[in-house]
Amino acid sequence: MFDFLQKQGATQELAELVLELARAVEEISTTIIHTSTGKAGSTNVYGEEQIAMDVKADEILGRTLKTNPYVAAYCSEELDALEPASEGGIFSVFHDPLDGSSLFDVNFSVGTIVGIYQGSNVIGRTPREQVAALYAVYGPRTTLVLSVGNGVHEFLLTGEGWKLTHETMKLHGEKKYFAPGNLRATKDREDYFKLVSFYVKEQYTLRYSGGMVPDLNHILQKGSGIFLYPGMPGAPQGKLRLLYECGPMAYIMEQAGGASSDGERSILDVEIKELTQTTPIFIGVKEEVKRAEEALR
Repeated sequence: MFDFLQKQGATQELAELVLELARAVEEISTTIIHTSTGKAGSTNVYGEEQIAMDVKADEILGRTLKTNPYVAAYCSEELDALEPASEGGIFSVFHDPLDGSSLFDVNFSVGTIVGIYQGSNVIGRTPREQVAALYAVYGPRTTLVLSVGNGVHEFLLTGEGWKLTHETMKLHGEKKYFAPGNLRATKDREDYFKLVSFYVKEQYTLRYSGGMVPDLNHILQKGSGIFLYPGMPGAPQGKLRLLYECGPMAYIMEQAGGASSDGERSILDVEIKELTQTTPIFIGVKEEVKRAEEALR
């Protein structure tokens, strides 16, 4: 993996950091098998109740990042402040340690999402400034999808380590899939109801699990589709986090030839104002993102 990343333009430091994150993903993948599906008895910074695996995944990634010489600071959606790491570090790392944790007890696929920036301060910047992003899928197989700014690549975890399975992943838009998050918003938003009705009437194929990682991975694997999570009166900026979920996924999807939007601009151009910032998101193939923008404006 290290040599491949360098061939894609990653610096030695970035390639080594991604390799360390891949090792953390291996540990999380193994830990999932033996961890209770029960609650941890704690809540994260958003007031959401954590399950035991939320805490363990966060601990594994935190330990990895805290001791990495290239990491200046890191934060996850389970924390309420930026954590300092190595004094000489050159990157900051933001991660969702266990995306889709509400699916864990029913044995659906879950994942990890990571975004990497140069420097330690991201406030006032945008997700377009990420130097790499990745996500892992813990399903029947464990896979790692990543970009260091030169396309999107997939690795499979095997008994001999990580094996490159897709050198270049691209969106083409030939098939019609839709993953409509936050369907409760259709009660208050007639425009969203009409858009979802359009997908049903035009016989788009519904693929929605309730987890961002498995749903967007499905879109990327099939090469087509759209994932939506709009705002609603009680949460006008939606509930998905810019730094930990939307930013990294937008980076990967746009590297694969797709698009992302908060309804007005690319997610990659949304200014980062705070660590807990949320955003509406439409993400997938370009023509479908444009349709969503026009329908939900």
